[in-house]
Amino acid sequence: MKRILLAVVVVAVGVGGIALGLRMRGLSFEEAAGMGREAITGKMSRRTTESVVAEVEKAKPALALLAKAAGSKLRINVFKEERTVEISSPGWINPVVYKMTAFSGKLGPKLKEGDRQIPEGIYCVEYMNPNSSYHLSFKVSYPNDFDKAMAAKEGRTNLGGDIMIHGSNATIGCVPIGDKGIEDVFYLVAKVGFKNVEIVIAPYDMRKGRRPELEESSLAWYPRLCDDICAALNRGYSGGPKVAK
Repeated sequence: MKRILLAVVVVAVGVGGIALGLRMRGLSFEEAAGMGREAITGKMSRRTTESVVAEVEKAKPALALLAKAAGSKLRINVFKEERTVEISSPGWINPVVYKMTAFSGKLGPKLKEGDRQIPEGIYCVEYMNPNSSYHLSFKVSYPNDFDKAMAAKEGRTNLGGDIMIHGSNATIGCVPIGDKGIEDVFYLVAKVGFKNVEIVIAPYDMRKGRRPELEESSLAWYPRLCDDICAALNRGYSGGPKVAK
């Protein structure tokens, strides 16, 4: 019992310490505490990507056929207005679509830490987290080279980060698709190889021919970014992660 109580105290102190540090970086206490819990629980858990893949494949054997057909090419399209996440591969006849289970911010790019925005752009997967406090997650490579270059021109710092696609139904700038949804996508990303996955986050599905209603009209570079996103969506999967230039 004493060991259990000690563990609880350690976790509480750890979360509090991390939350305080993040709070000083401009996040609300709720946001900071959530990120603190993510860090602490990740360190304490012992799940591996391989063990998660085995568990999911046992529970959902049909996913193995999708992964085999995908080979080493996978695209994740995130449409903010539609609040959907579309998974596709040249080896599939149709994409698989998941509904976002929560949303924060508005249409338009992420500019700074704490703005609660889901970023927009062309990204890749940086790493996978089988021990996420949001069931499972993997990190989007925000900020990419384009994000950093535009921020440097405008003198912006503290761009934020830790943008994840994850489970559960809460978000502070991430992309949640529920626990069942993230199990599917985590499995597919792991089987294909996360370095072979391209992520395109768009304000909405630009393949329908509509042009952006530029809410961020003060950003001279935003139309150019939208052109890059639109081109990426229309070309489909192009063979690997790309960074908007």
